[in-house]
Amino acid sequence: MPELTEKGQSKQNRFTRRQFVKAAGTAAAAFTIVPRNVLGGAGGNAPSEKLNHACIGLGGIGIVDLKQFIAHKRVEITALCDVDKNLLDAAGALVPDARRYTDWREMLAKEGDKIDAVNIAVPDHMHAMITLAALNSGKHVYCQKPLCHDIAECRAVSEAAKNSDKITQLGTQAASGFGDQMAVKHLQNGVLGRVKKIVACSNRPGAIKKYRAKGPRPNTTDAIPESLNWDLWLGTAPVRPFVNEIYHRTKWRAWQDFGTGWLGDIASHVSNFWWKGLDLNAPKYVIAQVQQSWFDSAERMADTWPQSAHVTWTFDGNKASGGKDFTVEWFDGLMFPSEQYNELGRAAGYRPFPAEGAMVIGEEGCMFVGNGETPRFSPSAKFKTLAKPKAVQRNHYHHFVDACLGGEKTESFFEQTGPMTESILLGSVAIRVPNTQLEWDAKNMDITNVPEARKYLDRTYRKGW
Repeated sequence: MPELTEKGQSKQNRFTRRQFVKAAGTAAAAFTIVPRNVLGGAGGNAPSEKLNHACIGLGGIGIVDLKQFIAHKRVEITALCDVDKNLLDAAGALVPDARRYTDWREMLAKEGDKIDAVNIAVPDHMHAMITLAALNSGKHVYCQKPLCHDIAECRAVSEAAKNSDKITQLGTQAASGFGDQMAVKHLQNGVLGRVKKIVACSNRPGAIKKYRAKGPRPNTTDAIPESLNWDLWLGTAPVRPFVNEIYHRTKWRAWQDFGTGWLGDIASHVSNFWWKGLDLNAPKYVIAQVQQSWFDSAERMADTWPQSAHVTWTFDGNKASGGKDFTVEWFDGLMFPSEQYNELGRAAGYRPFPAEGAMVIGEEGCMFVGNGETPRFSPSAKFKTLAKPKAVQRNHYHHFVDACLGGEKTESFFEQTGPMTESILLGSVAIRVPNTQLEWDAKNMDITNVPEARKYLDRTYRKGW
């Protein structure tokens, strides 16, 4: 077991953010056994009529992902990987011929040119490490959202994808749907006039309860199940004792070492259409308010994410905003959009206001897109005769497969979704230093006015990772 500091972090030097971005590709490439030039074909083309695919992570959304890939007639599920043997065996029952692995590093090494693509559905803290290793070993990559756990990781993955000839896709399933594509085109066509504000939210009480872990960290220890490799599950994170029903399988999202909170879990879904439609880059400011009970507990603030938060980003003016700065507001948990936004939602035909989605407010009216839904407008009468732009309904997973086999480019490729995810995770940084406006220098990946916030842009990996 690695030697730890009093704070539970391994004794090793912390990368600077620039060093991380530069070194991440090299570190991940260490897992590459087979030379890249003998792996998949040029561009997005797989070497045969079939895409030989491996699934990494088979619990929750991972089993959903597996079933989606199985459903594509040109996919061959070649290998499966999960740190939990029970999940691995359950998935293996669906594809008995697939080879099974507990360690994704062993899988990449042993499978070599037997696989063309992977999908990654593991806790957030392992996304970057596996994605970089897969890209550097010549695999196409489908990764669940958020793309990474930290901003520095996002930058490294975006750069690796940019320099790769492999197909990538972030797991923002609605991005390939009819509704999101329509919304993107409506914004590109300027139907709302000058854009003034965006309001997004995720306030699903049932889901919030499911993932709830208030903290502080339990002081108990439970026996590690025989089926679970706890050390591999921890991966890059600091060592901590196993406790039943707290980390593995679903409540890991609430802990800072593993997840990115409610914002990281959902914001990628509801941000895709306005990020693309308004041609955004990086925000210049961000500030967050959080639930008081979390703010009042230093122990909880150091280890968990709040159950409710309100984050506001300020973007430089662009063509869509008429050159004027505008804001994006995010509400989650028990912090709800104010009544003025509810009135706009009701005017668009929502009763009650949708629990999850985003509203773009412009001079001519507003457009609301519920997660996975088609756009609605307010005032509805004003936009009644608005022509529907041409859009194609696609299966997000199958679109990735088709692109790997030489088809059209994916909707959520990493070079595009990386900057979006960086901005979302900047909100997570603001949550950890609430009530403080942070000034963001995207080019240099730096918070220029609050030095203590910089430590949240990256993290120290456990020794050996």
